[in-house]
Amino acid sequence: MTIALDALTFLTTILCAALLLRAYQRVRKSLLLWSGLCFVGLAVSNAIRIADLRIFLALDLYTYRLGATAIAMSLLLWGLVWESQ
Repeated sequence: MTIALDALTFLTTILCAALLLRAYQRVRKSLLLWSGLCFVGLAVSNAIRIADLRIFLALDLYTYRLGATAIAMSLLLWGLVWESQ
């Protein structure tokens, strides 16, 4: 059950990223780009989480997961601040 849940969260973030980036290609609103890049980073974080908890059991990838999530959230924050000006 938890493997299915991990896969669904990964696929959901990939789908959100794809939809946001596709919408950015159509309308060219930069907030869509920053949101799409944030979801790409969150998908990378989910992939690292799956690798950490399911594949590489002997390795500790927690720091890399936090780093990927922090970069993803920073991209979204940068986009929000940039768009507010």
